[in-house]
Amino acid sequence: MKAAVISFPGSNCDFDMLHALQEFGVDAEIVSAKHNNLKEYDAIFLPGGFSYGDYLRTGAIARFSPIMSAVTQAANDGKLIVGICNGFQILTEAGLLPGQLLTNKKPGFICDEIALSIANPNTAYTNTYDSEEIINIPVAHAEGNYYADAETLTKLEEDNLIVFRYVDNPNGSAHDIAGIMNENGNVFGMMPHPERAVEAVTGNEDGKNFFKSILSGILAGA
Repeated sequence: MKAAVISFPGSNCDFDMLHALQEFGVDAEIVSAKHNNLKEYDAIFLPGGFSYGDYLRTGAIARFSPIMSAVTQAANDGKLIVGICNGFQILTEAGLLPGQLLTNKKPGFICDEIALSIANPNTAYTNTYDSEEIINIPVAHAEGNYYADAETLTKLEEDNLIVFRYVDNPNGSAHDIAGIMNENGNVFGMMPHPERAVEAVTGNEDGKNFFKSILSGILAGA
């Protein structure tokens, strides 16, 4: 598996994601948002941070960066696209995932470890977790309040596109949504940071199975 970690101006979790992927033996590298070709990669990761300073709205400027045409093409080609925190916000701005991330219901920056439930254990992101498992994953955001209209929320529920839910909702997200995927299952976004929970030295390894699940899915489809 060869993976690209996209670095936008203002990204600050790109090397965290790179390190996590490399910990699992992934051939991963940082790719600048100035590039416009991702054909050589099997998977693309959009990391957290404050792309372009998060001016206008989170992810709104990054959505127009040169790399996003290649990300969209990769998504259309069925490649794995993962957006974490700011990456999730960018994917919604680009229309690759439905909905929008709004200011937290109680305005302010949340930096904590949050309990998540596995809403759908049969995905490329959760297949090595137990279906009833509760995991703790770090969050760090001020605009993590997931919003979508009633029709979209109904579709997300009926089609099992909600992948993770908050156990104790920290930001007001509709239906306790922490992470969702598209209908094809190859585009995924979540606000919590699994890449910050893969080593014992951090005191939390609950993110390990997120990456193991991705590798399991890639190898199964190879």
